[in-house]
Amino acid sequence: MIFETGSDVETFTLGERIGQKASPGQIYALSGDLGVGKTVLTQGIAKGLGISEPVCSPTFTIMQSYEDGRLPFYHFDVYRITDVEEMEEIGYEDCFYGGGVCLIEWAELISDILPADCISICVEKDPEKDFDYRKITIDFPEGKHTFEV
Repeated sequence: MIFETGSDVETFTLGERIGQKASPGQIYALSGDLGVGKTVLTQGIAKGLGISEPVCSPTFTIMQSYEDGRLPFYHFDVYRITDVEEMEEIGYEDCFYGGGVCLIEWAELISDILPADCISICVEKDPEKDFDYRKITIDFPEGKHTFEV
């Protein structure tokens, strides 16, 4: 599925709709260059899950958990991960295989440990179209039901 947004508000709103449809155990593998809007999309997903506290990228803490929504939300930023053992040290398996929703920024850096049924989301800019334009591609694992966003 491909979505196009033309502002931070539209990107946030798309994220919010994704969060409203999220189910327990879902893992979103998020990719995209620096400054492309991954955090804005993530904030929208958190809002859609009913998270009321501020959500920011956990670049230095690797993982931030939010428990006040309709489902627990585990937000990973693995940009600084140098070894998969670091993920084991923070107990990623409890998050990946629990009843919450995981979102992993820079997920391609830990592809070896991602479950096969992750939902991939790629956020891309195209400055030739517009500075605020974003192309957001959502790929579902084979055989998994897609949702209307």
